Amino acid sequence: MPLPRKRPRQQRSKETYDAILEAAAQLFERDGYARATTNRIAERAGVSIGSLYQYFPDKDALLYALGERHMLGLTSRLLVTLSELRSTNPPLPQTVSAVVRAVADAHTAEPGLQRLLYDRAPRPRESAARLREVQQWIAAEVEHHLHRLAVGGPNRGLTALLLVQSIEAQLHGALLDPPEGCTAAQVVETVESLCLRALARP
Repeated sequence: MPLPRKRPRQQRSKETYDAILEAAAQLFERDGYARATTNRIAERAGVSIGSLYQYFPDKDALLYALGERHMLGLTSRLLVTLSELRSTNPPLPQTVSAVVRAVADAHTAEPGLQRLLYDRAPRPRESAARLREVQQWIAAEVEHHLHRLAVGGPNRGLTALLLVQSIEAQLHGALLDPPEGCTAAQVVETVESLCLRALARP
């Protein structure tokens, strides 16, 4: 499976790497995977095709790197949100809403690229393991708030993990392809409602 050839270490190399990735994201979003050739990506990034191939052997490697960037962005958004929740300790509805909307924000940016990542991005074993690590980290934070709010049943660790996984799956699919007549805002509100009902005390 084609992966990025190497990671940049020097600042100038990092700037080149980031410029290529951003150019790929823009062209994939605007023109689709088939029309966004490596030559056009290199031209948009302002680098030679040789410089592009120094880091990325083909478009699949670019998709892989964009998937990693997406996961890093999601993690950063959630880190900010979860830190705020730790400091403010809001009631259950606001806590659920903050988590759901942080995940939703990551999926509503660059929708064309998101669809491409969902449909075509390579998913090697390392990426799957990293995703599980991120989910477990988020679940640990969610479990903290379940304890704080005295909801989630006797096995709050399991409840937190299932909540995190279900929120990600529901938002990813429904925000890419909302049911006819539904807006993204309605999708997010419905996911929040489902989480609150699942956490309702008996």
